[in-house]
Amino acid sequence: MKKVLLAAVLMGGMLAACTNKQTTNEKDMNTTLTLTQEWDKVFPQSDKVDHKKVTFKNRYGIELAADMYTPKGATGKLAALAVTGPFGAVKEQASGLYAQHMAERGFLTIAFDPSFTGESGGEPRRMASPDINTEDFLAAVDFLSNQENVDAERIGIIGICGFGGMAVNAAAIDPRIKATVASTMYDMSKVNVEGYFKSEDTKEQRMEKRKTIAAQRTEDFKSRTYKRAGGVIDPLPDDAPFFVKDYYDYYKTPRGYHERSGNSTDGWNVIGCQSFLNQPLLAWAHEIESPVLLIHGEKAHSRYFSEYAFEKMTGKHVEGQSAVVGNKELMIIPDAVHTDLYDDKNNRIPYDKMEAFFHDNLK
Repeated sequence: MKKVLLAAVLMGGMLAACTNKQTTNEKDMNTTLTLTQEWDKVFPQSDKVDHKKVTFKNRYGIELAADMYTPKGATGKLAALAVTGPFGAVKEQASGLYAQHMAERGFLTIAFDPSFTGESGGEPRRMASPDINTEDFLAAVDFLSNQENVDAERIGIIGICGFGGMAVNAAAIDPRIKATVASTMYDMSKVNVEGYFKSEDTKEQRMEKRKTIAAQRTEDFKSRTYKRAGGVIDPLPDDAPFFVKDYYDYYKTPRGYHERSGNSTDGWNVIGCQSFLNQPLLAWAHEIESPVLLIHGEKAHSRYFSEYAFEKMTGKHVEGQSAVVGNKELMIIPDAVHTDLYDDKNNRIPYDKMEAFFHDNLK
């Protein structure tokens, strides 16, 4: 009898705790961010969609800022897309452009700033995490699933550049994501571990990275500041590799410069990407059941990341060519470089393909 009574008391206490927490959680969902209301994107505003600012929180309590784009005159429940990236960019750049274009094609879309960046919350600023940044996608799905004009069974995501890898990781963990596009993707774990083209892929080189970051953590704690690694190099050296010139042409010129973008300004914290060194993003990519479309430029220095992701998902190795295995597709854009898929400068982003992909798979 005493055991039964004790169990009842414990259960009652747990119920009370859950009830109290529910009240706290409702309070925690209130927004606290101050958002810019003027149009400050690097692309012109479309007259075919309605635009507004929205916010939502991830499961760590970090509040995320987003731009919502809705097709003008749309009625009923719509298929919806959450978009973010590139890594170090903000929603006023490539992700907003993608979101606006896809809204013109009938989808309700949001372009959001990941945790610790842009107008989103999270302290300290300019940190990154394979876990938290994947969670940002899942929180966006939470938000979209609860919109009255969204069909919760028809939600997809788009990750650009470094957030392409996070998008694939999100698809591996959340079956609510019915279709995924990763455009001009980076695998941030792979590049941090190996360097570009496996140029730093030895135990000794990785240990030097660990030592450098560890020493910087000590200095940051001592100085009570976080040293920034710097964004895209400026001024641009004459002997800079092409891909650096490619980034400069976007982030450091009127084409794509934005004051809130780390890539346009002073970059990530030196210690900001530490956790990518031992947390592989694509570890479970082979178990993704939903459709995935990988899009990459033929001449992009980063093309091998998409080829690697395609191989992880399908077991098929390809180089420089489009391929389809089941519901996984790699689309190679002829002659395109990495930043050709950031904007409409060279008209290389395959919006028609993405529209058809999402229409086919979000139904």
